[in-house]
Amino acid sequence: MVIDSHQHFWEYDPVRYAWIDDSMKVLQKDFLPADLGPILKDNKVDGCVAVQADQSEAETEFLLRMAGENDFIKGVVGWVDLRADNIADRLAYFSQDKKLKGVRHIVQEEPDPEFMLRKDFQNGIGHLARFGLTYDILVYPNQLAAAVLLARAFPDQKFVLDHIAKPRISEGLDNQWVHYIKELALNPNVSCKVSGMVTETRNFKWQQEDFSPFIEMVLDAFGWQRLLYGSDWPVCLLGGSYKEVLAIVKDYMDKLPEKEKAGIMGLNAINFYSL
Repeated sequence: MVIDSHQHFWEYDPVRYAWIDDSMKVLQKDFLPADLGPILKDNKVDGCVAVQADQSEAETEFLLRMAGENDFIKGVVGWVDLRADNIADRLAYFSQDKKLKGVRHIVQEEPDPEFMLRKDFQNGIGHLARFGLTYDILVYPNQLAAAVLLARAFPDQKFVLDHIAKPRISEGLDNQWVHYIKELALNPNVSCKVSGMVTETRNFKWQQEDFSPFIEMVLDAFGWQRLLYGSDWPVCLLGGSYKEVLAIVKDYMDKLPEKEKAGIMGLNAINFYSL
């Protein structure tokens, strides 16, 4: 079974999704389950996990509604304000919907590289395990040091690193990125999504072999049991089609034993998110 562990839906609004600027015109429209469903079917992908792209509870409600109406959406990673005083109440409310599997904060947009170490944010993280919720870590390489400390501080919390922390693919392996990926992977409670790589290339120009050192690095660090395939659709359309993005991961994994490939391409996502 193949599961796409990371994709998005939105009804485009230029204010709500202000991060989609004029350099991303291909994304300035609605992307809904009716658009993705046929793409997954054509590429023999059995289901997906919808991840928040806007920091609002309205976004979480929207994604859960989409999941309720479409069986191929196996789970939702939504947003709640982890810094809120009433965080336990908000998590209890949203957890009534069993398709809520985790939460995410767009930490990459936070100017403080130690944002995840803030007391109010960590208070929210501390409530997630009680509700059986995971946390998606969305950071740039310069925020990985804080991610390592976060994972150590909450050894019973399930974390997954999004987009291998967005290294600059076109510049080759960076020693600092490599160091902190290895440090983060030492925490057995952290998994990693092999996703979001085409958008980290210079001018979205790439060749298949550009990604191999990075995939090899996370495979070596995390092991096949903690890697999850993700497309990052529709954001990936900036750099390639769904089929092309799937092929980057699938073609690399084809050389692995079937059990390991099956884990990375779907079973690990099922286990991580309890789909």
